[in-house]
Amino acid sequence: MKLSKGIYESVINKNIADDMNAHGNSNYFHTKGIDKEEGSSVLSGYMAKVITKALSRITGEDKLNVQIDVCNKIIKMLMDEIDIGDFDEFIISEDAKLLLAMLDKMDTTLIDDYTNKKIRPITSIAANSLFTGAQNEPSLGSELIKEINTSDRIDMLVSFIKWSGLSQIIEALNKFTKTKKLRIITTSYMGASDYKAIFELSKLPNTEIKISYDTKRTRLHSKSYMFYRDTEFSTAYIGSSNLSNAALTSGLEWNLKISEYTSKDIIKKFSATFESYWHDNEFCTFNKDDESDREKLKISLSANKNNIHRDKEFNFDIILFSHQIEILDKLQAEREIHGRYRNLIGVCIP
Repeated sequence: MKLSKGIYESVINKNIADDMNAHGNSNYFHTKGIDKEEGSSVLSGYMAKVITKALSRITGEDKLNVQIDVCNKIIKMLMDEIDIGDFDEFIISEDAKLLLAMLDKMDTTLIDDYTNKKIRPITSIAANSLFTGAQNEPSLGSELIKEINTSDRIDMLVSFIKWSGLSQIIEALNKFTKTKKLRIITTSYMGASDYKAIFELSKLPNTEIKISYDTKRTRLHSKSYMFYRDTEFSTAYIGSSNLSNAALTSGLEWNLKISEYTSKDIIKKFSATFESYWHDNEFCTFNKDDESDREKLKISLSANKNNIHRDKEFNFDIILFSHQIEILDKLQAEREIHGRYRNLIGVCIP
C-alpha cells in the first residue's frame, strides 16, 4: 500500500509504517491507539482482508483444497495460541461444500419448490448486496417473496403501503402468517397509503400493525424490511422502496440488502431501533375489529390526502409514484414549515 494524502482508518502494518517513516519529514500523521474493547472487531476485519488476499494467490487445479488446508491450519494455530479447545468445531470439512438448507423430509412439496429455485432468494443471504432496479438483477418484489418464504419472523417499517404493492406479496404473507409473526409500522402521512391495503394486512393472522397519525412532524420516512431467521442468517432491506408497485418492480429505487452473517451489528441496530419505535406512544395499534380505529384511519388518510394543494379536483383516483411523493413531500415542507409558496418543479419529458 502506497500512502496518498487523505483520511484513513487503517491498522498500521509494516508496509504503512515504512511509508510513514519515509515521508515523515514533510507530512503530518494523525494516529490513535486501537481501543481495547474494539480490538477484536478491528483486528478481525484487518485479518479478513489479509487472509482473502493470501488465499486469492493460491493457484493450481487443487487450489480449493489448499485454501481449506490453510484455513484449518489458522484455526488450529488459534486453538494452540489462545488455548480455546472448542474451536475445533470450526475446522472446515474436506468435502468443500456449503450448507444451504435443512428441510423436513416429510414436506416433499417444500423440498420440490426449494430444489426448483422457487423459494430461496436469488441474492446471497451471507453477503451484502445493492438493488438499483437494473435489468440484470432480480426485482425487489420477487426477492421479497422469497425472503418471506424462508423467514421465521418479519418486521416492516414503511412510510406508505399501496394496494398495488401489497397485492404482489399478499399471497406469500398469507401463507407466512398462518404460523409465523408479522409486525408492521407505517404512517397516514399525505394520505398516500391505501386503506384497503392496511385493512387487508390487519386481517392476516399473527399480524400486528402500528400507525403514526402525526403528519406535522413527518418523523417516519424509513423504508425497510427485516427477515429474521433462526439459522442466524437474517437479512434486512434498507433503502428507498415503500410498498408500492413501482417501488417493487420498475422504479429506479436503491435498496441495500444487509446480511446478519457479515453485518451483525447493523442487524442488531435495526432490531433495537424497530423495538424502540414499536413501544413509542406515537405509533398506535390498529385493530380491524374496532370501528373507531377504522374510522380514525379513513379520516386521517382522507384528510391528509386533501391537504395536498391542487389546482383542480378530479373524479378519479390518482396513484402517485414514489419519486412524485418525495417531490410533493418537499413541496409541502417548503409551504408549511418555511412559508414559501413560490415553488418551481421541473419536468423531464423524454
